[in-house]
Amino acid sequence: MTSAGLAAHTMRLNALVIDARQKGRRALLTARGELVHGGTDTLGDALAALPPGITTIELDLAGVSFLDTTGLTCLDLLNEYVGQHDVRVTTHGWRGQPRRVLELVGLDATDPLRTGGAGSADLPVRTASAVARERAEQLDMLRLEIAQLRQALDSRPVIDQARGVLMAAHGCTPDQAWQILREASQHSNTKLHRIAAAVTASATPDGPPPPEPLRRALRTAAAHHAP
Repeated sequence: MTSAGLAAHTMRLNALVIDARQKGRRALLTARGELVHGGTDTLGDALAALPPGITTIELDLAGVSFLDTTGLTCLDLLNEYVGQHDVRVTTHGWRGQPRRVLELVGLDATDPLRTGGAGSADLPVRTASAVARERAEQLDMLRLEIAQLRQALDSRPVIDQARGVLMAAHGCTPDQAWQILREASQHSNTKLHRIAAAVTASATPDGPPPPEPLRRALRTAAAHHAP
């Protein structure tokens, strides 16, 4: 690596530093740098160096300029520390990019821990990794709902056309035509838009008739709903 490249690399490196001071039975920790891989070790060393008798730990992260997903394990470490010691831990000062990461994974950016020692009235402890997994599952469900909605919107024109075909063929109302399509879909275990496409195609010149299972399902449904 050239001297210029080494200098640039050194400038990018902003290792996590944690300063600690004691105020009565409170430990005030001030972090600065980047909360990335290795940050958990730095935090663990700072916690291990605390004197006995500490009941409250306040971690100020206003000086943290960058947070990645591996840095979230620091929150898990703090939660574990709470579970092993009769202390209360709070964090504050999240801002900039670290705050956006917390919001992205669904954590409270004011204080993502929300934990306490024995007798605390706060919410039950959930690790940052658990919250992140839950948020990912929610996003997957949202993507699925969006995909289903898009499919429904794309299918709407052909469904409307199929209703028109059934209305002309059976002299039924739009609602009755919809009921015919829906019931035929259920009884034949065929997606609604596929039945609609088959009905629409059969009404075109030289269009193929629906497959026999669909024809049977359509006849049965029409007998139930057509006048």
